[in-house]
Amino acid sequence: MNKIDRLLAEKLLKISAIKLQPDNPFTWASGWNSPIYTDNRKTLSYPDIRSFIKVELVRLIMENFPEAEAIAGVATGAIAQGALVADELMLPYVYVRSTPKDHGLENLIEGSLRPGQKVVVIEDLVSTGSSSLKAVNAIRAAGSEVIGMVAIFSYEFPIAVEHFKQEKVKLLTLSNYTAMLDAAVKTNYIRESDVKTLELWREDPANWVPSNANDN
Repeated sequence: MNKIDRLLAEKLLKISAIKLQPDNPFTWASGWNSPIYTDNRKTLSYPDIRSFIKVELVRLIMENFPEAEAIAGVATGAIAQGALVADELMLPYVYVRSTPKDHGLENLIEGSLRPGQKVVVIEDLVSTGSSSLKAVNAIRAAGSEVIGMVAIFSYEFPIAVEHFKQEKVKLLTLSNYTAMLDAAVKTNYIRESDVKTLELWREDPANWVPSNANDN
């Protein structure tokens, strides 16, 4: 039987929520060259996958953070899935904006949290961890306690591991880059020879250069 991490990776690849193009890399907003592009919002259009993710996120929370008193989604990718999880757990729900609203009450957190409330943060994708931890710090600044974060997918960047360690945040993910590579090879999504290229990118994504960059 497939483990959850590989099984979900297969589902994400199948619906193109994850795309791999080691020979024709994407360019991220940061300017990085990348052989992978992930958009987990696509899962919302597939009821079976959407429900699978909801159920597994709920399981992670119940097994690891049973004391949770509220759920917080990170805008924008985790807003919908966070609400689904909170509804399943019958817990209060908020979401955290990347920047405060530029009118009205100028909220950074939409919804209501009580001081001292134990919160689990829902994230769709963890890359360097910066935006995810920005949401964590917003919740802490509001006087609530972040007891952990659960995410759909992580690139497993070493810098992200360090960031979460520094902020003392326990991160759990349903799937990850390692499981995705394994699934991609076993389903013939990529060639075995592509694996080394994809592994090198993860080690140093900011400075990664496609192997065919000097072909011309």
